[in-house]
Amino acid sequence: MEGAIHPTDTSAFRDCFSLAWRNPYVLRLAFSAGIGGLLFGYDTGVISGALLYIRDDFKSVDKETVLQESIVSMAVAGAIIGAAIGGWLNDRYGRRTAILIADFLFFIGAVIMASAPNPALLILGRVFVGLGVGMASMTSPLYISEASPAKIRGALVSTNGFLITGGQFLSYLINLAFTKARGTWRWMLGIAGVPALLQFTLMLLLPESPRWLYRKGREEEADAILRKIYPAEDVEAEIAALKESVQAEIQEKESCQKISIVKLLQTKTVRRGLIAGVGLQVFQQFVGINTVMYYSPTIVQLAGFASNRTALLLSLITSGLNACGSIVSIYFIDRTGRKKLLVMSLFGVIISLGLLSAVFHQTTTNSPAVSALETSHYAAYTCPDYSSAGTSAHWDCMKCLKASSPDCGFCASPTNKLFPGACLLSNDTVKDKCRGDDRLWYTRGCPSKYGWLALIGLALYIIFFSPGMGTVPWIVNSEIYPLRFRGICGGIAATSNWISNLIVAQSFLSLTQAIGTSWTFLIFGVISVLALFFVLIFVPETKGLPIEEIEKMLEMRALQLKFWEKGPNAQQKNQNV
Repeated sequence: MEGAIHPTDTSAFRDCFSLAWRNPYVLRLAFSAGIGGLLFGYDTGVISGALLYIRDDFKSVDKETVLQESIVSMAVAGAIIGAAIGGWLNDRYGRRTAILIADFLFFIGAVIMASAPNPALLILGRVFVGLGVGMASMTSPLYISEASPAKIRGALVSTNGFLITGGQFLSYLINLAFTKARGTWRWMLGIAGVPALLQFTLMLLLPESPRWLYRKGREEEADAILRKIYPAEDVEAEIAALKESVQAEIQEKESCQKISIVKLLQTKTVRRGLIAGVGLQVFQQFVGINTVMYYSPTIVQLAGFASNRTALLLSLITSGLNACGSIVSIYFIDRTGRKKLLVMSLFGVIISLGLLSAVFHQTTTNSPAVSALETSHYAAYTCPDYSSAGTSAHWDCMKCLKASSPDCGFCASPTNKLFPGACLLSNDTVKDKCRGDDRLWYTRGCPSKYGWLALIGLALYIIFFSPGMGTVPWIVNSEIYPLRFRGICGGIAATSNWISNLIVAQSFLSLTQAIGTSWTFLIFGVISVLALFFVLIFVPETKGLPIEEIEKMLEMRALQLKFWEKGPNAQQKNQNV
């Protein structure tokens, strides 16, 4: 990572995979640490499907939107604390130790969730899982970055992003596998302890980060690890450069014994790095990705698909596209560059969110009417608000679902789900009667002929988001800070990501209820436009540059407007700054 320039070209992707034959040790380090990304992704994806069945088991959860959001977001709240503590743990005890602690917390959380007899203990288990995920989210890419040759650093750190999306895809597969099993959501959540146990075992057999070892004066251990990572012709230059970097850090540390927020902000390169790194992490969440990941089956149901299993199956498609996008990122990250991927990603996200907003507007304004004749077939179970309404002839499915005294559901026509149906009380008895008559039962969304367009919008959103905004913020944050400040700055950036995640996760369902799904996605679209301008102005291109060159670039440039040069010229200009 430190040292002489390692030219990055189109061979980076090929070199990354050729390591499997030339130096499998590097891949072993990357994939073992990357299981932290798998844990991150699994937790993100599994709750979206498990929530459908938790609502069925706990009626209090089904009736209270805030409780549903809390089950989802308390893991995020735990992750905020975990990421904040993780920065300190990384600098004090090392990257490897932080990962081991994260695995232990995740395993404990999985056990608590699987055995939870009530929503309160379920939420407690989610907090433990969040603590582990928060630590892993900032430690795994940091460990990989510090144990990777500079030429393929981006591709290897991208494996962490691939394992995040792979974990999400795996969670949907497991959700589908256990839809018919006794205990459904308990299996879905409990099985998450397996990858945590696997990583704990693997990390016990791996060394500490060589960069961290040098900082702690354990040079012989660091030398031995670097000789396993780098080719013989490069290792001496890398060791010399690292010693020089650490010596400069020691001298700086002697002049300032304590790192404070004021010290960080007074250091120009760190301040500019934090603006870019923290800004990327915040925008990654505020463009709405984890509404799709946490609530994907719910969004599918809002688009007009009634069955839990169907919602999970369709959500599996978006999760698979997310994993594929991460593979695309691995190929292009060291070929195209970080900033170009971000710009292309955000353009696509803006278009996709515009489509989703338009589709859900059509879905909510053109829902099937409520028929007095159809409702009369279930006279004993008619929705009270519908019975007492003087203008019941103007009721449609959406108005029926918004009835709240008590909750009501829509029983679709047996002939065609788009034809007028019945507005009935929402409980298990009525649901069974409706389905027993070969009708579809809706409580979270209405039948719509535009449902497939919503799925296309979700798919496009994932296709564009995953290769750029999905992985690049983590890569940039692993590269952009000086060595001495990397642990604490990485912790600040990861904490900002999780705080933003918490805000989005805790507010999405409430927003859809208050202003509608269409306006909610439109808000995310506007934020994506702001994110695009932010990337164009503040985010530097770090492709192929050692940390020292990135520091020089940030020292000289406050705004990072020029980036679309082709070939080696752009990299050479950065080096000449």
